[in-house]
Amino acid sequence: MNKVLIIGGGAAGMLAGITAAREGASVIIFEKNEKLGKKLFITGKGRCNVTNACERSELFRNINANPRFLFSAFENFDNVALMDFFEDLGLSLKTERGKRVFPASDKSSDVIKALKEELDRLKVTVKLNTRVKAFEFNNRRCLLILEDSGGKVFKEAGDSLIIATGGLSYASTGSTGDGYAFAKQAGHTVTKLIPSLVGIETEEEFPSHVQGLSLKNVSLTLENEKGKKIYSDVGEMLFTHYGISGPLVLSASAHIAGALAKSQSTGNLYIDLKPGMSPEELDLRLLKDFGGELNKSFRNAFDSLLPLSLIPEIVKMSGIDPDKKVNSVTKEERQHLVGLLKHLKLTVSGLRDFNEAVITKGGVNVKEIDPKTMGSKICEGLYFAGEVMDLDAMTGGFNLQIAWSTGYAAGYAAAHRQA
Repeated sequence: MNKVLIIGGGAAGMLAGITAAREGASVIIFEKNEKLGKKLFITGKGRCNVTNACERSELFRNINANPRFLFSAFENFDNVALMDFFEDLGLSLKTERGKRVFPASDKSSDVIKALKEELDRLKVTVKLNTRVKAFEFNNRRCLLILEDSGGKVFKEAGDSLIIATGGLSYASTGSTGDGYAFAKQAGHTVTKLIPSLVGIETEEEFPSHVQGLSLKNVSLTLENEKGKKIYSDVGEMLFTHYGISGPLVLSASAHIAGALAKSQSTGNLYIDLKPGMSPEELDLRLLKDFGGELNKSFRNAFDSLLPLSLIPEIVKMSGIDPDKKVNSVTKEERQHLVGLLKHLKLTVSGLRDFNEAVITKGGVNVKEIDPKTMGSKICEGLYFAGEVMDLDAMTGGFNLQIAWSTGYAAGYAAAHRQA
């Protein structure tokens, strides 16, 4: 019977542990937190978006980094297999807008409970409040140096080691980059680490003047410094004290992180406040609104078109005298206003830090990992699972699917390793 040691009791680590145990291995999970699944507990605003029910081809389209690396992992354990896995554990699921899959109870704690009960059923040993200080491989065996909450140092030997420590995002949940140090110790390289799926900081100050304002059904477009469009979508966003956030912005940030991984390039964002109208239609709408009360001041002409808190900012940016009567607004001024409403520019100055990021972009170089087994090509008996690798995706359950699929692959391979 193979003995499999797993560092990290998050989504990838628990799935790896269950898979290895089902394949007949003796499994021990070491988790430095006081409980399993601490980051899993807060995902999806506490509801846990476990996966996405899209076609497999769409899964790949939503993978930002190294999608080809995941072909084998998704072939052996994809989103359909994951949903069947949870249903078999007695966890009812539901599918919502965007094919996002959640537990029917809307409680992430139920996802963790289902996983923990299966670990218990399989007699997987879980050691909480236990920190891995170091490891080494000798004679095809792994030896961990560990420390418990009381400061006691002890050792544990095994046939295989799976590193499933997560990335750097949400350090309060234990994601402090331990796995990167372990990987480097084993001879692996780690690519540039950047926060992703995170709020975007802007040079302009006006977002702070309307912080808390949420806009729905707006279009957000990201262009690189050469003016090439690299992201565009319609949805919801939020103005903050530092810039912008919300679902649209988190998705855009993944593309900014990708650009930053290659250079210092950031780019510009453009908000279309009225994506359902063409410039010509919006101009006609303005003419209609302006024609309603010809003696109305320009500053008071947008009550039915824009959120109240945004109006003073748009008026200021338009360069038109706020007290000017709408019947005196020229065609050129009106066209400039249309351009402003359709292409409200924001200059990207950076991304928020890892403490606010949903995921980490970058990680252990996947060129040094076998995509079928998640096994190290450098250190025999070492495996990786989840966010610690240079793999990341868009929001909507795709990042968790990476964790499940790679956890399954690592757990299966580690259990069947020929020692």
